[in-house]
Amino acid sequence: MSILEATKIHKSYGNKFTKQHVLEGINLTIEKGEFVTIMGASGSGKTTLLNVLSSIDRVSHGTIKIDGQVITGQKDKKLAEFRKHHLGFIFQDYNLLDTLTVKENILLPLSIANVKKKQANERFQEVAEELGIKEIENKYPNEISGGQKQRTSAARAFIHDPSIIFADEPTGALDSKSASDLLSKLGRLNERKEAT
Repeated sequence: MSILEATKIHKSYGNKFTKQHVLEGINLTIEKGEFVTIMGASGSGKTTLLNVLSSIDRVSHGTIKIDGQVITGQKDKKLAEFRKHHLGFIFQDYNLLDTLTVKENILLPLSIANVKKKQANERFQEVAEELGIKEIENKYPNEISGGQKQRTSAARAFIHDPSIIFADEPTGALDSKSASDLLSKLGRLNERKEAT
């Protein structure tokens, strides 16, 4: 069963005099539970593709369907609600809130979704143990390493069991050992939770 279908995706920037075509007619289908990597040269449109597929940016033309729902053309409020329940994000620069602890950063999606405290704590324990960050749950982002920050970001993406998780260069800011460790842990979560 496909979790994501993109049909004839186009994305352009600029006006009619300075238009730059970044994506031209992309078709893509991703099956539930797949672990997909997109590779290409710098400036080839990888981040733009991820941004439109994940609804961070809008397509110029084309249709994107996630978990059976067409997300292209949805109003901002409806799209935000869809994101809250169906999508997870892991960013290269972590996007952690400095005033929240590791645990509070991870639990943020559940807090926004009004998940009960007991259930939220159970989910936290599970994902924090899987990613090896249980012992740093009360530390703040400025007190932990880059690898720990990225594992915190990954835990936040997985915590609400989204339909699909988007990761834009999740290992780009990490040394090779930390990158390998993170990818291994993401692979295990992909298999165990059938996360796409």
